[in-house]
Amino acid sequence: KLKIYKNKKVLITGHTGFKGSWLSFWLHSLGAKVYGISDGIPTKPSFYKVCGVDRLSKNYFFDISNKYKVKKTILKIKPDFIFHLAAQSIVSKSIKEPFENWNTNLIGTLNMLEIIRKLKNNCSTVFITSDKCYKNLEKISGYKETSILGGTDPYSASKAAIENLYFSHYRTYLSNKKNISSSTVRAGNVIGGGDFTNDRIVPDCMKSWKNKRIARIRNPKAIRPWQHVLEPISGYLWLACNLKSKKFNGQSFNFGPKKSGIKNVSNLLNQMIVVWKNMKWKKIDNKIKNETNILVLNCKKSNKQLHWYPVLSFKEMSELTASWYYQFNHNKKKIFDYTSSQIDHYIKKASNKNILWTKNEN
Repeated sequence: KLKIYKNKKVLITGHTGFKGSWLSFWLHSLGAKVYGISDGIPTKPSFYKVCGVDRLSKNYFFDISNKYKVKKTILKIKPDFIFHLAAQSIVSKSIKEPFENWNTNLIGTLNMLEIIRKLKNNCSTVFITSDKCYKNLEKISGYKETSILGGTDPYSASKAAIENLYFSHYRTYLSNKKNISSSTVRAGNVIGGGDFTNDRIVPDCMKSWKNKRIARIRNPKAIRPWQHVLEPISGYLWLACNLKSKKFNGQSFNFGPKKSGIKNVSNLLNQMIVVWKNMKWKKIDNKIKNETNILVLNCKKSNKQLHWYPVLSFKEMSELTASWYYQFNHNKKKIFDYTSSQIDHYIKKASNKNILWTKNEN
């Protein structure tokens, strides 16, 4: 089913980031012509560089809030698909730099919507927001796509605002356009190899363990819907395929794990220690203001309407993540091949489970 991407022009905003780089890597393996817009490479090291994504895509570097450059680039490419991931993605940074957070997240998305509604070519666009777009009521039952939006920090509030911005643009401008189809997607607590961002649990932990130090953890009892990066990406790719026929146009979808994958931070760290033997972590008293204790998504809509399901168990997800970093730190030269093997492994497992997007893949 994903063979639809072969020889198609696919634009990814935020393609140098963690999820954007994995998406670029997978799309290249599908034979897509990958284009990327980013304002730079966010971390050093980065998945984008160490896995050679810079050689797999046509790269444009400027700020997504620059409407003129965004418009000029998109009109030049005339993409068949767009995945809009460009964003400021760290809660702590949004608190320190609220203007930059809002400018990138909200104005950047407004630029994309304004340009897309004036496109002449056929294009399917997926806007990636976050599970933090929901008003957090600390409930274990999970948030549906129809749950109340909200946010108590600049990052979360900007993601809720993006959802409202998208919906108003869709209803006002996009719903009647025959050549444009679009949707928003919400996923959170995505982990996997190649995330080197500061103030995230897995990268911070991996940096400590690489240097044989004890990892310092703020909130080990916090419950999150952990999922490997390939899980939501498979959902994004599959949804965009369906958008080509206008199916699900203007709708929103959650992508998250089964209930068995909803664990606390200490569960995740202890599972990763299976790969990083003899490593340790400890709790520190440094909790961020307004940090949530429980954040869970209800993904029944994706299950029933898209026939999308998570593939990996909590154990498999944790060990795939930890083993990528272990490979990177012990045999960096082979990390491209190792990354390819993880995608192949994921597709094979999905195929064995008869997940719909795998049909006709082999």
